[in-house]
Amino acid sequence: MICRRSIAAASLALLLGGCQSYQSTFSGAATEVRQFNTLFVVFLAVCAIMYVAVVAMLIGSLVRRRRASEANVVEAGRHHRTDPLMESGLIGWGSAVAIGLALLAIASFFADRSMASAAAHEKLSITVTANQWWWDVQYNSADASKTLRTANELHLPVGVPVRIQLKSNDVIHSFWVPSLAGKQDLIPGRENDISLTPRKVGLYRGQCAEFCGTQHAHMALVVDVEPYGEFVKWWQQQLRPAIAPTTPLTLAGYNFVTGRQCSSCHAISGTTASSHFGPDLTHFASRRSIAAGTLPMTTGNIYGWVEDPQSAKPGNHMPTIGLEPDQLHAVVAYLESLK
Repeated sequence: MICRRSIAAASLALLLGGCQSYQSTFSGAATEVRQFNTLFVVFLAVCAIMYVAVVAMLIGSLVRRRRASEANVVEAGRHHRTDPLMESGLIGWGSAVAIGLALLAIASFFADRSMASAAAHEKLSITVTANQWWWDVQYNSADASKTLRTANELHLPVGVPVRIQLKSNDVIHSFWVPSLAGKQDLIPGRENDISLTPRKVGLYRGQCAEFCGTQHAHMALVVDVEPYGEFVKWWQQQLRPAIAPTTPLTLAGYNFVTGRQCSSCHAISGTTASSHFGPDLTHFASRRSIAAGTLPMTTGNIYGWVEDPQSAKPGNHMPTIGLEPDQLHAVVAYLESLK
């Protein structure tokens, strides 16, 4: 079992690993990351200068002490006047500390105001709800008919300010896409948010960054930043209802999924399955992975997941139904048609 999961994880890493700036906080793939990096460099430079100055003064004082001792200048019980050089050094050091702290405060203020300004000019609103152990993603629209719901993938248009509302249905989770933004917690009963403006087209990996249970490590999020036109096409395609069965096999799978246990947890647009306890399956086969980044989207992995979801992700809330071979073939065929 361990070997099987390791192979699956390696396959998924290969699937996403070649993407530009894959999970790197220094990617500069979003405005917010660039601001964080600039602030980091300012803090690093100021602190490095202070550190070097402290070490230099420490070494200098040790050298002076040794020279004084060797020259027998220090005499027991003799009172010495304050060294003018020492006075100048203390004044200079105090001034340097004040200037350094002022620079840090100014840099922090401008970074904070810049991010607040971006949050106030959002063009796209998305609600991400964390569950053990998957992501429910809803694209909000003033027109309810254009509100889109999907799972475990986040599509963003490049250059468009986005506000992501963060919620949790069970325990504390943490939303983190290192290449695009910092971490933000998702707390039950409370709504947080994070704003970002993607600047580079590419695939990026998100991750729950707060331990949330046994499958915390298998709670990933694929983020696809694409040109605005392609994003609009994707949204329009995702708004379409699920494709109707076209073969006897997919029809048998459709009847099983919508008439048995599957429909009590999952929603499929255009069918009677309308529960949102589990991920929305309307366009399931168009995604890159299964079970929040646990397995790549392949026919074999769909078979393995449907037959025994606990073998790939022990402790997850999808039960093992125990399908007959003909039922399994039909369900997999139907799921593969949902693109």
